Amino acid sequence: MDSLPWQQRWRALVDKLRVVGDPEDEQRLVESLSKPESPTVLGFVNAHAMNLAAGNAGYYQALAAADVLLRDGSGMAILFRRRGLVPGLNMNGTDFIPKLLEAYRGRRVAFWGTQEPFLANAVRHSEERFGVQVVSSQHGFAELEAYTALAQQLRPELIVLGMGMPKQEKLATRIAASGMPCVVVCGGAIVDFLGGKVSRAPQWMRRLGCEWLFRLMLEPRRLFQRYVVGNPLFLLRTLIWRDAA
Repeated sequence: MDSLPWQQRWRALVDKLRVVGDPEDEQRLVESLSKPESPTVLGFVNAHAMNLAAGNAGYYQALAAADVLLRDGSGMAILFRRRGLVPGLNMNGTDFIPKLLEAYRGRRVAFWGTQEPFLANAVRHSEERFGVQVVSSQHGFAELEAYTALAQQLRPELIVLGMGMPKQEKLATRIAASGMPCVVVCGGAIVDFLGGKVSRAPQWMRRLGCEWLFRLMLEPRRLFQRYVVGNPLFLLRTLIWRDAA
């Protein structure tokens, strides 16, 4: 099991992040992800992910194994700037994954995560809006082996995981190990958003980088640990890491 100090884990993740500079760069990324020649895992790194990686070696290893990692959220922008790095565009999955789905129009897609009726709503919405062919939809509470078996049986070209951290990252590494040429997206709450379970924050809150506050107001009990406890912990670690670097 990995025994790296959390500072070294953070450094490795930040070094691996693919910074997207502008909309044209983002479009190039979409195009490259739409033509997978080998298993490709796409992950998103936000403040919560960095906190988990600091304390959970298994999650860190699964996240670090992703082929493409994108910076997600204002917390990560703060971390980048504190280290003298350019953060690039905010590549949150809620905005980016629909663009990727659009690139898979007419192709085989799987949605694994959340629960009914939101899963069915997400499938219907995605088929109507993006024109994808959904060949599999499963709730997010089965054992990992059940999903890997589905992947081998149905061979979707794009797999969207909405199980939350760290389960989706661990599953993504297992699917990638099969060698099947597909893109596996660790999408967090994306299936909930597509299925209408969770609403987006108003545009002004998104522009200010505080969509997390909107989500906290909607689900205070579930997200208290993640945001009220986790955000200050992330900022403290950001300060300590800078001083220790």
